[in-house]
Amino acid sequence: MTDQQHLETLSDIRRMMERSTRFLSLSGLSGVFAGVSALAGAVTAYTLFRSYYDRWEVRGHYDDADFSMLRLQLIILGFGVMALALCGGTYFTWRRARKNNVPIWDATSRKVLFNALIPMLAGGAFIAGLIYNRLDVLVAPSCLIFYGMALLNASKYTFSDIRYLGIAEIGLGILNVFFLRRGLYFWAIGFGVLHILYGIIMWWKYERQAAVE
Repeated sequence: MTDQQHLETLSDIRRMMERSTRFLSLSGLSGVFAGVSALAGAVTAYTLFRSYYDRWEVRGHYDDADFSMLRLQLIILGFGVMALALCGGTYFTWRRARKNNVPIWDATSRKVLFNALIPMLAGGAFIAGLIYNRLDVLVAPSCLIFYGMALLNASKYTFSDIRYLGIAEIGLGILNVFFLRRGLYFWAIGFGVLHILYGIIMWWKYERQAAVE
C-alpha cells in the first residue's frame, strides 16, 4: 500500500469516527433562515412598540391594560419566531442529512438536543419568572445569555464553530445588561445578524463545494 493510500485510509477512518461522535448535518442555511426570521420578528416588535407609544401619547397617561396587551403580543411573537426558526432549521438540516445519506435522528443528534435543552429549559423557567415579576428589561439579555450557553453546551457534539456563536451571544447578552432598554436592538443583532453571518460562514466552509458539485 502506497503512502497516498495510507493517507486516504486514515482520512476515511477519521471521517467515520467524527461522524460517530459529532452531528455534522447542521446546515448553514438553517442559521440564515433563523436570522432572517429573527429580523422579521424584530421589525414586527418595533411596529408593536411604536403603536403602543402612539396610543400612550394620545391618551396622555400610562394604561396597565394596554401594556399587558403589548406584553402578550410580544410573547406570542417570540414563540412564533422561535417556532418558525425551528421549523426552517429542521427542514434544512433534514435536507442536508438526506443528501449525505446519514440519519438525522441518532445517538449523536440526541446528545446535541439534550445538551442544548438543559440551558434552554433553565433559561425558559428563569425568563418566565422575570416576566411574572414584571422585570421585563432583563428578558432580552437573559434570552441571549441562556441561548449562548445552550450553543456552547451543544457544540461538544457538533461543529466546533457553534462554540464561537455561543460565546458571541453570551457576550452580547452581558453587554445588553448595561443597556437594558435597548433589548430589541440586541435581539436583532444576536438572533438576527449573528445567525445570518454564522450561517453564511458555515455554508461557505462545509456546504459550498457540495452545492457546486
